[in-house]
Amino acid sequence: MAHQLQLAAAGDQVAWNDLVDRFSPLIWSICRQFGLSSADAADAFQLTWLRLLENLDTIQDPARLPGWLGTTCRRECLGLLRPTKRVRPTDDDRLLDRLRGPSSSADQPVLIADRNARLWREFGRLDARCQRILRLLLIDPDGDRVSYELVASALEMPVGSLGPIRGRCLARLRRLLDAEGISDALRDS
Repeated sequence: MAHQLQLAAAGDQVAWNDLVDRFSPLIWSICRQFGLSSADAADAFQLTWLRLLENLDTIQDPARLPGWLGTTCRRECLGLLRPTKRVRPTDDDRLLDRLRGPSSSADQPVLIADRNARLWREFGRLDARCQRILRLLLIDPDGDRVSYELVASALEMPVGSLGPIRGRCLARLRRLLDAEGISDALRDS
């Protein structure tokens, strides 16, 4: 086979045709394993032969040519598969809007996460009592309105003092957020 490769590299059409006849079944079988369409399989087949033509003079061990062809064909098949999995063209703009979701921009989730991290950082600067009151009254409820009686009992304080303390804690948090420029972002969302 070394002599045949040398002849093909020198431009001998008969030697080239012999290589194609000998290894075409191998290349076609690899294309079929990837489940390519007929057109894509034909492209992978032709690209594999083109790569061999481009690299005929660099093949140092002719005995390894079947492996070289197999690897090259697999790479060409994968190259043809990648774009088709990523791109799904559609004419339906409503579908694209649904896929995009309610976000108005691609960076919105990052901006929201940053804002929330800053909010929690400032929340952590409140004293333990304010954090506990705000958690019980505002943050932890499972969608239900927490009764002031239960929270007052849990905190061992009079029910009538919860509202004013809650208001003062929220005012402190608002001042911290204003100092960091976060409160405007919270109102906008």
